[in-house]
Amino acid sequence: MRNAPKIFLLAIGLAASLGTVAHAGALVEFPNLSDHAPAKLQGYLARPDSGLSGMLGSRSDRAGPYPALVVLHGCGGISSHSAGIADRIGSWGYVALAVDSLGPRGIASGCGGRSLDQAFDAYAALHYLSQLNFVDPARVAVLGQSMGGAAALYAVERGLTAQYFDQHFRAAQRINVAERVR
Repeated sequence: MRNAPKIFLLAIGLAASLGTVAHAGALVEFPNLSDHAPAKLQGYLARPDSGLSGMLGSRSDRAGPYPALVVLHGCGGISSHSAGIADRIGSWGYVALAVDSLGPRGIASGCGGRSLDQAFDAYAALHYLSQLNFVDPARVAVLGQSMGGAAALYAVERGLTAQYFDQHFRAAQRINVAERVR
């Protein structure tokens, strides 16, 4: 599934040409946790001070560091919808990183249970975001839909994933498919 990043980029480009995605972000690659495979994860990073969000002016009139959200996808994988959520969050004055938990692992679908992998991926994203000078590391939350929603809750549960980390998310939110960001 080495074509997953190319397919992801193609999907975002196609959606943008149809006017469904505002170009506010960029594809990024960041290190996974040291004892987890694959070595690198991928995602879509949207910033309030760049792209369309920067040109239109977000609700935040100040320069960074900005609060941030890690966005976790459903079992179908990352898509233009995930990028759209990140872009919308960026337009509200936040940095948003939509994490691809399936493509780097060569998995086409996570339906049937990959939430714990995704919860650990959320911590890799938290670590990555915390090192960026435009992100406030004390104000990073995690948001997920469907399978990603379960992973977001696993990520903050002290008896599950959170127990392995010194740095934690400030908040978590699970959204249902019917509650998608519009």
